[in-house]
Amino acid sequence: MFFEKRFLKTIERIRTHVSVPLRIELWNGRQFDFCSEPSVTVTIPSSSALRYFMAPNLNKLGEAFVEGHIRVEGSAKNVFKVAEGLARSMTSRLPSAFHWATHHSRKHDRKAIKYHYDVSNDFYALFLDRNMVYSCAYYRNDNDTLEAAQSQKIDHILNKLRLKPGEKLLDIGCGWGALIIRAAQKYGAIATGITLSKNQFDCAREKIHQAGLDDRCRVLLCDYRDLNEADGYDKIASVGMFEHVGLKNLPLYFEAVHRLLKQDGLVLNHGITSSDVESRWLGLGAGEFIDRYVFPYGELPHVSLVLKEMAGAGLEVVDVESLRRHYARTCEAWSDNLEAHRFDAVRIVGERHYRIWQIYLAGSAHGFSHGWMNLYQVLCSKAENSEMREQPLTRDYMYADQP
Repeated sequence: MFFEKRFLKTIERIRTHVSVPLRIELWNGRQFDFCSEPSVTVTIPSSSALRYFMAPNLNKLGEAFVEGHIRVEGSAKNVFKVAEGLARSMTSRLPSAFHWATHHSRKHDRKAIKYHYDVSNDFYALFLDRNMVYSCAYYRNDNDTLEAAQSQKIDHILNKLRLKPGEKLLDIGCGWGALIIRAAQKYGAIATGITLSKNQFDCAREKIHQAGLDDRCRVLLCDYRDLNEADGYDKIASVGMFEHVGLKNLPLYFEAVHRLLKQDGLVLNHGITSSDVESRWLGLGAGEFIDRYVFPYGELPHVSLVLKEMAGAGLEVVDVESLRRHYARTCEAWSDNLEAHRFDAVRIVGERHYRIWQIYLAGSAHGFSHGWMNLYQVLCSKAENSEMREQPLTRDYMYADQP
């Protein structure tokens, strides 16, 4: 009875503050509509589940959904919008919860990577493109397919790096190998990729062999802190990896990049950043949900902190580009693909894990679309290479024809 009374008060507050396309059905047959044509129906099967709707936030609602304490009908996109509306009814803005405080040891990072990436290659193949590129795509036109946009993203990175035949390229956090294979196959580079994911390592190595690139392309199961290359690399790319580094380890990370980069080399860091200038967690409970269910130990720095730590490590910023809107489209495409393959996803990873990713991808699309976080490509050279004689004066070269 206590929960029911508090629930009814919460319902009235939500109706006063927000309008969401929601219908809530209780175990006793009572029904609450929040608009004339609800697109999402939430069934609460017992009074004990009402606690998730007392001062609701995205973490509590996400837990109720993932763990099966409530039943939800509707598209992932609409479900997340409703959840955000319920959470926002308790506050007037998107607050930052608190600072990250994670210890990023090698053991912790390996554990986090294993949890996130070593689920199943077959599962990722259900929603990624054919080349298994798991990072923000680059849309040149409104009608670009995910496949085309991912190929364009890889070329955009390699063009920014001005990669040339015979140059040594390092990809820190190489995923399933798409970038290093492209670099060797189309740009004539000698490419090395590193990853902490055993699944990615095995898959990338097999793809390299199938492409006949064993003499020009390799992948290592290696932590960036343990990589030593006496001669260094001409070009370095890091795509969707530094989110796992940790705020406290950013100086160490960029110092490692500086150490591995040749004197006249270039490095491009492509990564998600916080929109909070203090680099705090996403609000409304989103940060807690992601840390618990999706990216353990993940941390997002604000771009200002990224630039500061780069400079502190001896890297001079040459170019900065935001791809936030591109990532919103990418996540939306992934979300749609996953929902289209729901049966296979549940067969591979189970209903609970499918629900985690269903709401995570839809939420990420919403978050990038509304500026909760951003995605920046930052191109750097070594600060001591002050002349940079070969670097073009304009950005025109980034959009030249592909090799």
